[in-house]
Amino acid sequence: MTLQSIELPALGKNQQVLVPKSPKIVLVVILTLVFLVVIPYYPLLKYPLLFVNNSPPASSYESSKVDDLASIPSSDNADKCDIFSGEWIPNPKAPYYTNTSCWAIHEHQNCMKYGRPDTEFMKWRWKPSGCNLPIFNPAQFLELVRGKSLAFVGDSVGRNQMQSLICLLSRVEYPIDVSYTADEKFKRWKYTSYNFTMASFWTPHLIKSKESDSNGPTHTGLFSLYLDEFDEDWTTQVEEFDYLIISAGHWFFRPMVFYENHRIVGCHYCLLDHVTDLKMYYGFRKAFRTAFRAINSLENYKGVTFLRTFAPSHFENGLWNQGGNCVRSRPFKSNEAKLEDQNLELYMAQVEEFRKAEKEGKKKGLRYRLLDTTQAMLLRPDGHPSRYGHWPHENVTLYNDCVHWCLPGPIDTWSDFLLEMLKREGVRSHEERLQFLSDRKMQVR
Repeated sequence: MTLQSIELPALGKNQQVLVPKSPKIVLVVILTLVFLVVIPYYPLLKYPLLFVNNSPPASSYESSKVDDLASIPSSDNADKCDIFSGEWIPNPKAPYYTNTSCWAIHEHQNCMKYGRPDTEFMKWRWKPSGCNLPIFNPAQFLELVRGKSLAFVGDSVGRNQMQSLICLLSRVEYPIDVSYTADEKFKRWKYTSYNFTMASFWTPHLIKSKESDSNGPTHTGLFSLYLDEFDEDWTTQVEEFDYLIISAGHWFFRPMVFYENHRIVGCHYCLLDHVTDLKMYYGFRKAFRTAFRAINSLENYKGVTFLRTFAPSHFENGLWNQGGNCVRSRPFKSNEAKLEDQNLELYMAQVEEFRKAEKEGKKKGLRYRLLDTTQAMLLRPDGHPSRYGHWPHENVTLYNDCVHWCLPGPIDTWSDFLLEMLKREGVRSHEERLQFLSDRKMQVR
């Protein structure tokens, strides 16, 4: 942040400066001038952007990008504006980090390293209809989460989101690895200057599941899903967290066998004799219902639960395993893409189960928030790795990736959304707390 110099009013040509001779008067004058110079900057000290502890050594590129954040206007009418409805508009100042300045980028999402020729996909920002959404401010975010903890619960797209956030925050501070296991599916990072912990819990179906056949009907495995049982790998560890971001989706396209009450009730494309095909939506809905029930059953959990809604893939000219690819280089306009078919079904199932869980959670004073990324990401067919997740000459059996997101890339906007929601959270939580206490008093009467 560049502090502007303050000029004291100029003296007229015929004015003379009278210098007091008394030492006491001189001291008073000096103190007064210091007070007048320092006080105007006091509000700026609440959100220090450059003067932070343990800052990483920034290049001139990184420093200029952090400075740019100060010029992004705050959202107007933010509390009344739907930040999830809008358009992508050009942002020539982006990106705010590079694939060489951030070590957290997963190899398969490191599009620039592996030769992606275009760069325009990094130079857009989300503009809500009727207001502005500020670009992510890393120092402000870390101040808001000081002394708190955040967990990403879900699959590799959730991990993609966490790595994006790490890259955005790396302009202020690098985290240290405080993981309790060597398993990369369960990571914990700590920002020591802010006592902020970030964790990821791998649970692609959100519930208890296992791979029962590594091959399966589509050669992508056959999975057994226990639709009414918790995945204790995460449900036993999240009570301590202040924020949970729950997400899932793409793993439900694979063949699955559904269990309830310890018996098979149906499947999705399992091709097993005498097993009814219930479609993937059945298991998808039940999985979210059980995951939310797990959260609402936690005795000591007092945090805020975010549902990060489904981010559509963009395979064209074939399915993901039949030559489909995503080669577009620009976002869609909002009138060029429509949420429909499978994407709409998955989105609606998530939101309906979210609303039910929110209603139940309120009875215990729990808070649920909808991090609705679906519409924004539907419009970004240009932001996927496609074939740029490895070198062309490498013998790697990877399909074109139109599910995950390049870093830097469109997924960085999810942190814009998250920060804006956290800034609103104080007022909203207070209002809900008052309502909860009022409802409890009414029940006592």
